[in-house]
Amino acid sequence: MELKFSHVDVLVKNLDEACAYYAKILKARISRTLVWERGGLSVRYAIALIGQERFMLVQPSAGNLKQLLDIQGEGMIYRHCYSTPDIEKAYDELQADGVQPEDENGNPLARSDLQSPSGTRIIWLPKRFGHFSIEILEEKALELFIQAAFD
Repeated sequence: MELKFSHVDVLVKNLDEACAYYAKILKARISRTLVWERGGLSVRYAIALIGQERFMLVQPSAGNLKQLLDIQGEGMIYRHCYSTPDIEKAYDELQADGVQPEDENGNPLARSDLQSPSGTRIIWLPKRFGHFSIEILEEKALELFIQAAFD
């Protein structure tokens, strides 16, 4: 599977405060605030960009990430995210290896349901090690999405 590291996702209690902090301390460029809602999950998030490096600051208000924030506290890196040029090929390779891709809520994800609320096609690996999650996104659409978040 052809993968390239994209970013990490970090849980925060107050998105505006976290964005202001990283903008001031690290001189990060901060995207506009974005919203993701689906299947009981609801988050506000922003992309922090430092040179070519980026991370997402995620403030959940409902769903499994809100529960994780309440239990683990903020600052937790809970997800590593990778991009691939062909998300369907990645899906097929995972299936061939006996791995059932999931959605953001841990439910089995059909190949026909890869579209996400952000417009980028996406899959998650099943969690094997605690709360740690790996996300795979379609590269071209992800890069366009990130660029638009800063426009």
